[in-house]
Amino acid sequence: MVEEKTDGLKQLFVYEHDASRLELFVRIVYGWICIGIVLVVYGIIAEICMLIQWFVILILGRRSEGLSNFIKGYLDYFVHVLSYYYFMTDDRPGILPTPVRIYEKR
Repeated sequence: MVEEKTDGLKQLFVYEHDASRLELFVRIVYGWICIGIVLVVYGIIAEICMLIQWFVILILGRRSEGLSNFIKGYLDYFVHVLSYYYFMTDDRPGILPTPVRIYEKR
């Protein structure tokens, strides 16, 4: 696996030449069904939080930190599982969301 690590950071979307045929079939159950169900349920709840956040901003003129953290958690999990979900790696992410931090290089 080719990955770039800098100061404890791991690049998520890196080309990997080798791929396991067995993992390709495991991915159908693990990735598309298990992770897919978690993403759908988590996404629906995150959408509800976004709607509530919209009203909070409209009424109070500020954001709710709890709602923002929940929505951020969904986005972090979604990006974290993308490389597995879209066949870029055979490294399985956890089914349940784990704390991940995503940074933008400037």
